[in-house]
Amino acid sequence: MARYDGEHKEQTRRRILETAGRRLKSDGIDGSGVKTLMADAGLTNGAFYAHFASKDDLVAATVADQLRAQTEVLRSLPPGADSVRTYLGSYLSATHRDDPASGCPSGALLDEIARSSPAVQAAYTAGLVQMADAMGELLPGLGRVAALQVLATLVGTLQLARSLDDPALSAAVLDGALATLTAQLAPAEDTP
Repeated sequence: MARYDGEHKEQTRRRILETAGRRLKSDGIDGSGVKTLMADAGLTNGAFYAHFASKDDLVAATVADQLRAQTEVLRSLPPGADSVRTYLGSYLSATHRDDPASGCPSGALLDEIARSSPAVQAAYTAGLVQMADAMGELLPGLGRVAALQVLATLVGTLQLARSLDDPALSAAVLDGALATLTAQLAPAEDTP
């Protein structure tokens, strides 16, 4: 039996992380078993242990990967308030609200991450701090803690909007948070 090269193994791991990201965000950590996660990637359970020591290891790696991707999006934006407003508008949109599988891991998994293993929480913390720092690079003067507060508002708003059974009320919550954050983050020279 031929052994796969390192590039094939990395491509397989990437496929597992991408499909696990979507499944975890749509079904939750507790609602996603290893068998389902591997089937989504087109692999058998036996292949799992060639890439991850445990489900916790996979969840930690997936959360880190998802937050890394969000950080890359932030880092790809030009500095300034306009970029932040665009990002906020995309995050607090009905499209994002209605598609958890393609969206933010925080908005979909935060309550479960809070009850997860120290390894998952450590991966989450490291990834979220990098996101906050990337947001701070877009808005000089916005420190890490202030950026984390912005992220907390985004995540909490998204979770609340997803939980409401009244579409108009849900949209109003998203729009209100966007207006509040936009005003809060407006540069001093834009305010009268």
